[in-house]
Amino acid sequence: MTRIKLNKDQIQKIFLSTLGFIGLLYCYFTFFLGPLNRSRESMTAEIADMQKKTISSKDELKKTAKLELQAKEATGRYEALKRTTAEGAPIAWFPPKMRSFFAKYGIDKASARLESSTDFKQPEMADWIKDTWAIELPESEYGDLGKAIADLENTEPLLAIERLVIHAVPDQAQAQQVSLFTQTALYKK
Repeated sequence: MTRIKLNKDQIQKIFLSTLGFIGLLYCYFTFFLGPLNRSRESMTAEIADMQKKTISSKDELKKTAKLELQAKEATGRYEALKRTTAEGAPIAWFPPKMRSFFAKYGIDKASARLESSTDFKQPEMADWIKDTWAIELPESEYGDLGKAIADLENTEPLLAIERLVIHAVPDQAQAQQVSLFTQTALYKK
């Protein structure tokens, strides 16, 4: 093996080159790679945060779409309920409507009279009125009456039976006299 003899000048150049290389590595890791790693870590955190926000936004969009659908359905139901109120004063059309309704069940001589009429206290119900009606059924059979009352509550969404008074008819065992006190919510037209 041959030995290379280095003079002082060459040793000094190697030493300075090694020092320069170490300085270059230090600068690379400190000034270039360090900020890149910090930038990458901050970007990764920012991306994760954006993904959470995106998922949250997608959930909010789904909720918004669901609310819009519910609002359309509610508006449709509200409009349908408004259409259940006939034109004109309720005193003119409600009693005949009840007479014909109970006549379908064989209950004749039904009469309806307005007991009271008040406005709703809630401001969102300002366009609606609350009427209390007394419906008299002087003679009805038990089975027909039960079917008629059930159908009345199921077909009239804005009518609620508040009180029911039943008296037996003395000379007819199968018949009864009935007084229904109902409350209706009607749209003011």
